[in-house]
Amino acid sequence: MEISGGEEGAEFGGPRGERMLVPSLKVQDLIEEIRGAKTQAQEREVIQKECAHIRASFRDGDPLHRHRQLAKLLYVHMLGYPAHFGQAVLTAVHMIRKVPELSTIFLPPCAQLLHERHHGILLGTITLIMELCERSPAALKHFRKVVPQLVQILRTLLTTGYSTEHSISGVSDPFLQVQILRLLRILGRNHEESSETMNDLLAQVATNTDTSRNAGNAVLFETVLTILDIRSAAGLRVLAVNILGRFLLNSDKNIRYVALTSLLRLVQSDHSAVQRHRPTVVECLQEPDTSLSRRALELSLALVNSSNVRAMTQELQGFLQSCPTDLRADCASGILLAAERYAPTKRWHIDTILRVLTTAGAHVRDDAVANLTQLIGGAQELHAYSVRRLYCALAEDISQQPLVQVAAWCIGEYGDLLLEGSCEEIEPLQVEEEEVLALLERVLQSHMSLPATRGYALTALMKLSTRLRGDNNRIRQVVSIYGSCLDVELQQRAVEYDTLFRKYDHMRAAILEKMPLVERGGPQVDEEAKESKEEARLLEAAPVPTEPQASKLLDLLDLLDGPSEDAQHPRPLDPSPGGALVHLLDLPCAPPPAAPIPNLKVFEREGLQLSLSFVRPPETPALLLITVTATNTSGGDVTHFICQAAVPKSFQLQLQAPSGDTVPAQGGLPMTQLLRILNPNKAPLRLKLRLTYTHFGQSVQEIFEVNNLPVETWQ
Repeated sequence: MEISGGEEGAEFGGPRGERMLVPSLKVQDLIEEIRGAKTQAQEREVIQKECAHIRASFRDGDPLHRHRQLAKLLYVHMLGYPAHFGQAVLTAVHMIRKVPELSTIFLPPCAQLLHERHHGILLGTITLIMELCERSPAALKHFRKVVPQLVQILRTLLTTGYSTEHSISGVSDPFLQVQILRLLRILGRNHEESSETMNDLLAQVATNTDTSRNAGNAVLFETVLTILDIRSAAGLRVLAVNILGRFLLNSDKNIRYVALTSLLRLVQSDHSAVQRHRPTVVECLQEPDTSLSRRALELSLALVNSSNVRAMTQELQGFLQSCPTDLRADCASGILLAAERYAPTKRWHIDTILRVLTTAGAHVRDDAVANLTQLIGGAQELHAYSVRRLYCALAEDISQQPLVQVAAWCIGEYGDLLLEGSCEEIEPLQVEEEEVLALLERVLQSHMSLPATRGYALTALMKLSTRLRGDNNRIRQVVSIYGSCLDVELQQRAVEYDTLFRKYDHMRAAILEKMPLVERGGPQVDEEAKESKEEARLLEAAPVPTEPQASKLLDLLDLLDGPSEDAQHPRPLDPSPGGALVHLLDLPCAPPPAAPIPNLKVFEREGLQLSLSFVRPPETPALLLITVTATNTSGGDVTHFICQAAVPKSFQLQLQAPSGDTVPAQGGLPMTQLLRILNPNKAPLRLKLRLTYTHFGQSVQEIFEVNNLPVETWQ
């Protein structure tokens, strides 16, 4: 006996044509109503209305009564009525995958509700196999035998189709194709033979899938993920990256976002292939959608290297001028790090930092001022050029506080070069002493100036008292005024400077001498070569992750650009005879090997463990490399795993890309991530971590501090 496949049995005409739905019955109530029917027509009417309601429940995604609806369908099936509509099967499969422990409950409905030609049999089987493979790595060895059969099934779907009733927009059963591709991705991971078996098929899917509709794009994206996850041929990987590049040109924002996210994950392992799509990625910076432009910014920064740093920096600086406020800090920080890592010349480096400070001074990193003053101080040949550039920038705008601080410091140090007016790098600039003093006084009096900025300006005025040839009465008057300032630190500084004028004027010139040059490496000609050698030494000292993709993480933006503090300031000779004999030869010696630092377990919950291992390269003791290792001994995978870290402002922190976002169950391959922390002051390290992940179907977020780091990590 056939039941109508529509939902009209559950609908009644309400006022103004509103739709009304019959309330859901419990299984016991349905059985009682069916048994209480006096005629077969009444029984059919009850079943028809309830089946229509079940369809509506599945369509609306009601998660509370799925088990009840399946039980009612099973009872209807036992009475001889058709109850095999596809959504019921998909619901049962979903419940099995979400709660594997309930498989004994939901497998019987799957077996009873499906006939032998139903596509849900294959879909449910694939889902269960994927679940077994993900939860038990040992099961992979057995299920890899079915790879040829899966390949043949997918090839049949592509050529003749499995069932026309399940085709969507001309794509033959995209749901089944996606599930097969996901299973192939699991079975082919780290397995050469299985990967070779599916290579030709993946190439066929990648080239023949219709991308004019979203169903085809979904299949194509799963194909790309499978190609990139297995040990596929090099040409096939390039094809996958090119498909993602075409996705960037799609009019759908969701597809473009998916493409940007996937390319960002690939940039470490297939940098050259992703680099070919750099112009398209840069165009995505102008997307009005903030989420798209943020992802495009992250990918653009990851694509910067020594060969394209000039062009990419120019594009990023253009984006910095018009980007949303919430992206300015990330963009400015990324440009400064890229310039620090790949600067072709010191002058270009200084110009780049000045443009960033001028455009987004309020959004730069806290250490930008110190880095620029150190850079300028170490480039003696650019002192005159720098002080003129900064003076002109300060005269135009005194609102950008980091820029004002650097300009005040530079004018105080090299004000005499500013007044000389001789600089071959830029056009001649005629500046009078009164103009310089007036500009610094304007900074002191501005309501936009922070206390720290006023401190820079007051110190600059004091230093100019030894560099200018005119009368110092104006400077002394300004200093004495700030001796009664409400800001305690500024008041103390002004009182000390006033005392220096009144009591120790004979020592003022010596005390206010120019800061000594900071050595940052060898001559400019050999600077790039030496940096690459230093990089190689750091890579050898750093821990090498087990995953091939993670082995390239250390190539990202290097925080270091000079030797250690001990190398900059050699220790005095030992006055003892033995020490003198040692220093007579003055032979260079290799630094002693660093003592091993014990590992530290910082987190454990439901089988998920997080441990930290530490390495301090002997050549750069201020750098600490922390490898975060996540392992999982539970029976369920930890998915969507993200580890974020924060350190105090006196430190510099870089989070490298993780080796993945899934921590396999049963002690599978661990997930690793590298943190690079620069601690120039050798201060005690405090680390705050935030973990977000999904475990056993539940989203978890943990925030905690790590305050018990070994003293060897910072002393």
